Amino acid sequence: MTLSYGLIGSGMMGQEHIRNLNLLDGCQVAAIADPDDAMRALSVETSGGTARGYADYGDMLAVGGLDALVIVSPNDTHHRILLDIMQTGLPILCEKPLCTTSAHCREVLTASQSRAAPVWVAMEYRYMPPVQRLLEELHAGTVGTPRMMAIREHRFPFLEKVGDWNRFNTRTGGTLVEKCCHFWDLMRLALQSDPVLVYASAAADVNHQGERYDGRLPDIIDNAFVTIDFESGARGMLDLCMFAEGSYWQEIISVTGEVARVDAKVPGPARFSSDGRERASEIEISHRASKQVTRHEVEVDQTVLAAGDHHGSTFFQHQRFRDLVRTGRGTPEVSLEDGLWSVRVGEAAEQSARTGQTVPL
Repeated sequence: MTLSYGLIGSGMMGQEHIRNLNLLDGCQVAAIADPDDAMRALSVETSGGTARGYADYGDMLAVGGLDALVIVSPNDTHHRILLDIMQTGLPILCEKPLCTTSAHCREVLTASQSRAAPVWVAMEYRYMPPVQRLLEELHAGTVGTPRMMAIREHRFPFLEKVGDWNRFNTRTGGTLVEKCCHFWDLMRLALQSDPVLVYASAAADVNHQGERYDGRLPDIIDNAFVTIDFESGARGMLDLCMFAEGSYWQEIISVTGEVARVDAKVPGPARFSSDGRERASEIEISHRASKQVTRHEVEVDQTVLAAGDHHGSTFFQHQRFRDLVRTGRGTPEVSLEDGLWSVRVGEAAEQSARTGQTVPL
């Protein structure tokens, strides 16, 4: 059985979704809706000519013949689109963040109550192979009880997007929502607990300072420290820098308990490395009692790595979403509730960064 996908939005991330769906058995991109003529034409080409292009997703839905929908449009459009397409009864994969505000996320949750088909929030970082390995170690009890979780992401600045929508908080939800919702989601998943208190210190110091859009200066944060207290007593910390593309590891995700620490080390995309080559990710386990450190490379197929900028995670996410759609049974691995939580934490962090106050959840 071949599943026919319809994409709503086809910008840079849309291209990554199309390339990965092209790699998956039993999947084809059948339709693409995007108001930008150039991106729509490029997306049809990326699909290998299997897709039909539409300027409006309403026209795409009216034609029918689709088995699943993928929302890859700008963040501030998710709310309206999700409310519009809930009645289709089709499975939905919605790119992160679910919406730009927690209030909009709650409206989507309410609207979803009457539908049977799943809505899956695209938290790709869960599906990076080194992160999957870290989660396996946690489930196996390698660290003992997780007490601390630290995530360092030192990376390249926000890339150019159609209409420059990602330069402003009003359209993205702010960097600590737009970019960092991944990390709040990973913390909840790894620590198996909900956040209760958020404190952030952040600024826009380096990136986009010379840019103007209709006379406006971009206001998105480019560096931050964020700390989170969890209901379980565990604590999380994010160290974000978006002007550090020279770093060998783009992400280092560490979880520490009374027995050991596990680090998942993830390199950045090949196109941002000094030599343009893919680098292997690693898992490092530091044992407290023996003081021994073990390191393992985590292998990922080169074709999968080349299909996107997220270390293979988009492919593995689509693989699991496809299986859910195909069987028609089960629930999304990343729920609307998960999507709401990740936006709530990011929203609180943005508020804390502006006010200098801790924000309870």
